[in-house]
Amino acid sequence: MLSTLLSSVIALILSCVVMGAKRAISDRGKSSPFECGFDPIKSARLPFSMRFFLLAIIFLIFDVEIVLLFPILVSMSSSFSSSLVFGLFVFLIILVLGLFHEWNEGSLDWAQ
Repeated sequence: MLSTLLSSVIALILSCVVMGAKRAISDRGKSSPFECGFDPIKSARLPFSMRFFLLAIIFLIFDVEIVLLFPILVSMSSSFSSSLVFGLFVFLIILVLGLFHEWNEGSLDWAQ
């Protein structure tokens, strides 16, 4: 117990010493952005396109859903059952309804 407490105190003191040394040694020029030795022309942060992010998320969701269809198709090649076909059609109908919802919402319209 005592060794754990002593180790924790030493780690705390050592981290405070390192942070204090960094603050004493640091230079203002090192914390500014560096662009090939010249002053930066514009901000390094560009505006984020929320529409692109939404389209990427929609693509990712539909991509994962397509991967979920592969085991159904593989199992259909070995044994054909009506419940498997019914489950496949229900899954595809849900996918198509989701696609139409995204289309009506305007998430797929890139021109706006």
